[in-house]
Amino acid sequence: MNAHTMAGTGGPTALQRYSATASSSARVVITRYSTSFSLACRLLGSPAREDISNIYALVRLADEVVDGVAREAGLEAREVAAALEQLEAETEAALASGYSTNMIVHAFACTARSRGIDTELTRPFFASMRSDLQVASHDAETLKGYIYGSAEVVGLMCLRVFGSMPGAPAGHEAETEAAARSLGAAFQKVNFLRDLAADTSELGRSYFPGLDPRTFSDEHKNALVREIRADLDAAALGIEHLAPGAARAVAMAHGLFSELNHRIERTPAAELMTRRISVPPGRKALIALRTALGRRPTTATATSATKGRP
Repeated sequence: MNAHTMAGTGGPTALQRYSATASSSARVVITRYSTSFSLACRLLGSPAREDISNIYALVRLADEVVDGVAREAGLEAREVAAALEQLEAETEAALASGYSTNMIVHAFACTARSRGIDTELTRPFFASMRSDLQVASHDAETLKGYIYGSAEVVGLMCLRVFGSMPGAPAGHEAETEAAARSLGAAFQKVNFLRDLAADTSELGRSYFPGLDPRTFSDEHKNALVREIRADLDAAALGIEHLAPGAARAVAMAHGLFSELNHRIERTPAAELMTRRISVPPGRKALIALRTALGRRPTTATATSATKGRP
């Protein structure tokens, strides 16, 4: 059956079928790459679940370009940089036209165009991705910019989706934007600590200023854990201002990363240099159950204080 026939009989048009297939490919990406985010997405209704998957897939695609996949495929450094530039150009073209031959880019553009996401958010993101190819270590100022582009803007993209959901309260834009940025920053800093071994030994990167792998101490680690906890506390304040479905999903993600931060706190600094910390499936399931029952985080500090209790 061709596109004209489908359109004439009330079936999907060729573009609608292509867009649906593109979003299906984005769901594969989030399922394969992040059990935490895919689990949280299940608490979202459609189409928000599809929109968040579309955003995540593009972010992951860019991450994979700079985090070694392109290099492992045999690309030289200049070719890796060119691939990232091409991806950004394809993204901007799709934002303008609503179409891309790259299905992940196409899926993202469908979400972006319907939810008001534009180059104000995508350009800082790609700028941070480029810095991964150019900057080996950060000072306080460059790290702030990196985290904004690589993580906080992603939180703001998701917030554009959440604002379109049924039951989204109005009039709390400042609070929810601050919370979205804080949550994105917390996620990124947790991942920095989880990936210390790979970042330093394989990719030659150091994100936290003054962090020397040879002298990384529990004192330094615990200071970073407290910083992450403060970000999580700030993020928790915005959950009540989200639509019910979004609040559940964000609370789930918040709970998972609070658990990760707590596990990092209990892990010796030297051990973080040799292995990646994760949350066991059973613990993830318990966090999901508590979230489904409506238990939302107040502050990460309070959450941390109750760890280990039944």
